[in-house]
Amino acid sequence: MPKTTSQTATGSKNQVIKRVLAFDIDQTLNIAKTPIPPEIAELLRDCLDYFEICPISGQKFEQFLVQIVEPLKTTGVSDQQLEHLHLFVAQGTQYYRYDPAQHDWQQVYNYPLPEEDVVKITTVLEKAARDLGYWEADKLAPGDEIIENRLSQVTFSALGQSAGTEIKYAWDPDCKKREAIVEKCQVELPDFLFEIGGTTSINVAKAGMNKEFGMTHLLEELQVEKNQILYFGDMTQPGGNDYPVVQMGIDTITVRSHEDTAFALRGILGVVR
Repeated sequence: MPKTTSQTATGSKNQVIKRVLAFDIDQTLNIAKTPIPPEIAELLRDCLDYFEICPISGQKFEQFLVQIVEPLKTTGVSDQQLEHLHLFVAQGTQYYRYDPAQHDWQQVYNYPLPEEDVVKITTVLEKAARDLGYWEADKLAPGDEIIENRLSQVTFSALGQSAGTEIKYAWDPDCKKREAIVEKCQVELPDFLFEIGGTTSINVAKAGMNKEFGMTHLLEELQVEKNQILYFGDMTQPGGNDYPVVQMGIDTITVRSHEDTAFALRGILGVVR
């Protein structure tokens, strides 16, 4: 474990010491689908001296590297610090941790979807989006795709991964388009989990494979109790993809942006240093 402190992450001496800081990514640590900004990278690097740091998101492993790991490397993060960074990919249905001997990331577990489920989900998603007029392949960047197999989940990203941030924010700000797609899909696939996340995305997985699944495995892998975790997320309301964490009874801070997260992390570091 990193250094310990006699106080909690929130500064109260009467509460259980927090050992883990867990984070949603988009809109919590960054602007959606962009690398975490330098200030967040520096704050996370410093937090690695005191806490296990656990980003958990619906994104694929490669996006974790681009959005979190590479910006951390620019801060001079050490191998010893990276040992305390845990990547819970695809809502925690995949888990990677750093191996200092190999100077690389190793997969600890993975719960992939059967190929027949991937085909079924992909077919239904595309049909629903086309029927509703929300299939916009003409707006994709070369080589980009709307539906992506992320092994343990299938993700619909209406404008692909490479579209500009402003365009993505404007596409479905009230989630109504994605809610309509989900409603149609659930008629065909009632036994699968559909979660709206990010700015244009829908994550589809087996029932129960949401952030509760990921956080439960986090508890097991890191051998911590729920009251030793502090979670940060922007979609903690009922129906949001962070809400399962709230339902688990894990202490949660709701943020509106990475600026809110930075403010909280500065306060936490002011307590533990």
